[in-house]
Amino acid sequence: MKTFFFHLMPYADLDLSYADTHNSAWVTLPNSYFDPAKGAKLYDRYLSELELADLLGFDGICVNEHHQTAYGIMPAPNVIAGALARSTKNAKIAVLGRALPLVNNPVSIAEEFAMLDQMSGGRLITGFVRGIGSEYFASGIDPTFSHERYYEAHELILKAWTQTGPFRYHGRHFQFDYVNIWPRPLQEPLPPVWVPSQGSSETIEWAAAAERKYTYLQTFSPLKNAKKSFDAYRDAAARAGYEADASQIGWAVPIYVAETDEIAREELRPHIETFFNRFLRFPMEMRFPPGYSSVASTKSLIESKVLARANATSLESLMDLGMVVAGSAKTVRERLLYLQSELGFGNLIAMLQVATLPADLTEKNLRLFAAEVMPYLNPARTEAAAE
Repeated sequence: MKTFFFHLMPYADLDLSYADTHNSAWVTLPNSYFDPAKGAKLYDRYLSELELADLLGFDGICVNEHHQTAYGIMPAPNVIAGALARSTKNAKIAVLGRALPLVNNPVSIAEEFAMLDQMSGGRLITGFVRGIGSEYFASGIDPTFSHERYYEAHELILKAWTQTGPFRYHGRHFQFDYVNIWPRPLQEPLPPVWVPSQGSSETIEWAAAAERKYTYLQTFSPLKNAKKSFDAYRDAAARAGYEADASQIGWAVPIYVAETDEIAREELRPHIETFFNRFLRFPMEMRFPPGYSSVASTKSLIESKVLARANATSLESLMDLGMVVAGSAKTVRERLLYLQSELGFGNLIAMLQVATLPADLTEKNLRLFAAEVMPYLNPARTEAAAE
């Protein structure tokens, strides 16, 4: 199992009383709630936490893209990844991911990722996402073209990376007379591509196709829903004529490690409950704008994931659903190894900072996880390092 530290970069200083007058932490929450001086300190802190993960031996560090929200103040993950390319040395840098339908120039994304791959010495993992429903309100992009723009942008980016330019590209949504990127990626033939999703059946089928075999990443889901998605990926791979490897499956989950189970729950409780009950708060119509997903996918997501989240308001309920792992190092490593045996994932995307979790507890969590959990998740790597 490979371990990655995933950071949302939330606005941890959010005045939580916003919920008394506003029904969302996304798009419509006035930016007067953002204090620029506090924001600058948070960016400095969060970069240091990602850099610490590299020093502690994590296989990778992960950033991602969200717009107009306190949930994650990282609208340009390429900027953060660029800083990390110079300040880290060993960990993969995973951008999970760029929201392809939201941009009008996919060639610029191909260029950005090529630069990051060069600057990091070939450590880049690229993530391609459609962006959640609220992003379409923030960007002004018509969600009915979400899938079309995603697939076409993906095609254009891969061609820009792998075909000798200049060449002409004229699709339905993007037209270029000259595609000829400088620089090209360092990794041959292209950087690894991961596809994070909330469980869309169309996305699972597409990622598992034999011509792609992209790593599929399930984000913050109840255990039974993650298993359903991973089984669907393996089934899609079988229909495509191959057996999916564990390295093609990733699971993202908040994790907290402390000296005892009781201390872990006490320290994590206010922050994880704030995350699910405040930072993730936005109305249903923003989650699923008309045309964003097929009727079948929308129905499945609402029934399985959204309703489960709505009923999970306490740390205990979140742990029962398998959406959070917390406890002593022994408890956490045993739970993760059990979950791996149940789900079959080869990549653990550990969310070790959440919402309002302060710097001291985040560092404690990182260090305990790296020292007392991570070695048990990949013993072969630990033995090799000791030789």
